[in-house]
Amino acid sequence: MSTIPNRMPLIDVLKAIAALLVLLNHYSSYGPLAEAARAALPGLFGWFFEYGRMAVQVFLVIAGFLAARGLSAEGQALTISPLPLIWKRYLRLAVPYLAAIGLAIITAAIADHWMDDEAIPARATLAQWLAHAFLLQGLLGFDALSAGVWYIAIDFQLFALMAILLWAGRRAIVAPALVLGVTAASLFWFNLDASWDNWAIYFFGSYGLGAAAWWASDRRQLAAWLGVIATITIAALIIDFRLRIALALAVALLLGFGRRTGVLEQWPNARPLAFLGQISYSIFLVHFPVLLLANGLYARLGLNSTASAMIGLVLAWAASIAAATIFYRWIESPAASQRITTGLNRVFGLIPRTTTRLLAFRAALRKT
Repeated sequence: MSTIPNRMPLIDVLKAIAALLVLLNHYSSYGPLAEAARAALPGLFGWFFEYGRMAVQVFLVIAGFLAARGLSAEGQALTISPLPLIWKRYLRLAVPYLAAIGLAIITAAIADHWMDDEAIPARATLAQWLAHAFLLQGLLGFDALSAGVWYIAIDFQLFALMAILLWAGRRAIVAPALVLGVTAASLFWFNLDASWDNWAIYFFGSYGLGAAAWWASDRRQLAAWLGVIATITIAALIIDFRLRIALALAVALLLGFGRRTGVLEQWPNARPLAFLGQISYSIFLVHFPVLLLANGLYARLGLNSTASAMIGLVLAWAASIAAATIFYRWIESPAASQRITTGLNRVFGLIPRTTTRLLAFRAALRKT
């Protein structure tokens, strides 16, 4: 098996571009700044509004690609229990995610004093926060506390489903076949019904394409898999064409061929895009709270000109990148996340130890 590099420049670039497109989609969708921008440049911001959300497919395919790398690098079955891996994935997502939810709640309260706009989430309830904490808000019907948080819940579901399928296979051939089978089921049936869009199965077509691209690129005897997944996906598109699925196929083929040819690990050498790719999750998490504050300030200052709206959006974009950089350093980065989880483990571990000591002390007092 070939050595698996820690950084893949092509993936970093794709994540950077996708994160910026999602950011621009939301910046053209929410608040008075978005309304002013669409009125001034209807073609450009209309395109961001309509198609920027398609960038989520890039994240889905990359997530499947990297999940296959981590869970089943050679197409083998998962021999250990998937539960610890699922819990680890939850912590990886939830630590920065919950910090960002707290930030969104605070900024929404501030923005609510400055303007009256439907983009501002309603005041959070305890039940709503708990649903978000356990990534169940969509399934339980709670309104989102921040834009795009549905994706974090779906990403967690997808990883869990992938791990369970690989564990259920128990054999090298059966395990990836199960993943490919569920991928086909998603493409041909579940992805055609939007009522499933709170469940992983709706998105597993794109996720599974990423996983299949990894396996196809890693083993010569599986080289035909790229043709197989392309054929399956094209057949699904003939039945019902979906631009998002066509984009997912294109990204999967790019990753598959990129790894087989070595391009994945070597190109492009663009440090700014590599950095944006590295902090893309932080950009995804913090840009909406920044947008709420920017819209609130724009409304509070009574600005209404096209120039002020454009300047506001540029400043909000720069502030989002700056906030994401700080957020990554102190919250999301592996070192920061490890410090936080270690601290939480100590706190929660201290509770039963303290309780035991208090009970022992109380028992000793009763004996005296």
